[in-house]
Amino acid sequence: MKFPLIKYLPVEPNIPFMKWARGAFIASTIAIFISIVGVFTLGLNFGIDFTGGTLIEIRTQQPADIGALRKKIGALKLGSFELQEFGDPRDVLIRVENRGDERAQQEVVRKIKQALGPDVEYRRVEVVGPKVSGELARDGVIAVLMALLGVMIYIWFRFEWQFAIGAVAALVHDVAITIGIFAFTRLEFNLSIIAALLTIVGYSLNDTVVVYDRVRENMRKFKKTPLPDVINKSINQMLSRTILTSVSTLVALIALYVLGGEVLRGFTFTMIWGVLIGTYSSVVIAAPLLIWLNARLLDVDEPREGAKARP
Repeated sequence: MKFPLIKYLPVEPNIPFMKWARGAFIASTIAIFISIVGVFTLGLNFGIDFTGGTLIEIRTQQPADIGALRKKIGALKLGSFELQEFGDPRDVLIRVENRGDERAQQEVVRKIKQALGPDVEYRRVEVVGPKVSGELARDGVIAVLMALLGVMIYIWFRFEWQFAIGAVAALVHDVAITIGIFAFTRLEFNLSIIAALLTIVGYSLNDTVVVYDRVRENMRKFKKTPLPDVINKSINQMLSRTILTSVSTLVALIALYVLGGEVLRGFTFTMIWGVLIGTYSSVVIAAPLLIWLNARLLDVDEPREGAKARP
């Protein structure tokens, strides 16, 4: 099968990415600032993993009557609770605030099941105590910070310090804006989102390292060419590979978002956004920073200070 349109596409495009880099960098800086303000002013809609409490997912035989369900649960005087419809009209999420230790939480589950009766299907029941939720929140933050530190050390040893700062800046950009999205959309922020953030870190790093490898290779080939031109050429050379990787990943994630159900929706939404923002940051954050940090073309061939020259 032939695709006639393919022959009209340039083998190696010549898009002036570095010409747009300053404007994109300013826009990204503003987006990070807005995200930080949103997190501190609006806060995140933490899930039960971080707040503790009881979560029950039910399915009714007929489309759920939220008013009737709220009245039945309210009569139990369990404190603050929320009801949320999602997916199928018969599906409802019940969230009840933390009521103390695990035994008290189990008592909440028992009372709700007794109040709703046998005609309700219980599809998921999660109980998280306050101590566990606090440990999960702490471990989640540590996991993200350790991932960023590990990335910096890896890039520093593989390339140079300018590359390490550029890569970590791109990752911080991706993570900060993604968390900001959750602050403004009020989507639930839970452990699966932490897992998605760590996956985004890996995906974005892979994209950045691919670009950096080509930059370093072209630095050796074109030593007298200005660094912005070398970086621009490198990005254009890797553009088709980047687009193909991103599109194929997005196809799988979109299918998972549509067909995976409510439980996976937050994770897949984060991953879809992460693929887009990670591809963007590799081009307009990680690469231009090499110019502004004054990465030298000769560094790639010169031995590091204190190292013995090869004979």
